[in-house]
Amino acid sequence: MNINEEIQTKFTSPQSRAAINLRYTSNLIGTKQGVFMSQFDLSMPQFNILRILRGAAEAIAVNTVKDRMIEKSPNTTRLMDKLIAKNLISRERCASDGRVIYVKITASGLELLKTIDAALKEQENILVPPITDEDADQLSELLDKIRNASRG
Repeated sequence: MNINEEIQTKFTSPQSRAAINLRYTSNLIGTKQGVFMSQFDLSMPQFNILRILRGAAEAIAVNTVKDRMIEKSPNTTRLMDKLIAKNLISRERCASDGRVIYVKITASGLELLKTIDAALKEQENILVPPITDEDADQLSELLDKIRNASRG
């Protein structure tokens, strides 16, 4: 079903249709991702933090994590506090500059990500749409174009 039928509306331009379609589809995928992550007692932003920290392989500044987040949020510190309470990440203050806080993924956090990775392989279309590589590349290029034009 196309977006016109899905939300039962007509659009003033193809660009307007594309923008609404993007938001609608993003929301649909986000909802599915949220339901999937709830079985691990995580939100998508928390999962994003864990993945960032796994990729960093060592402690990194909280501000670096904030910069790398997919969804920018003023609540990143609160999200990290919840991950600390679950023993999935640890936090330490910089010895030379007490204003800088470093975070690092724990062994428990790495184990949880391994579990999630395995579950994702079983249900790979939950976080990744079932489209061809070529379609995915084309979509990414179009999204890059939209994002870059929006910054100007």
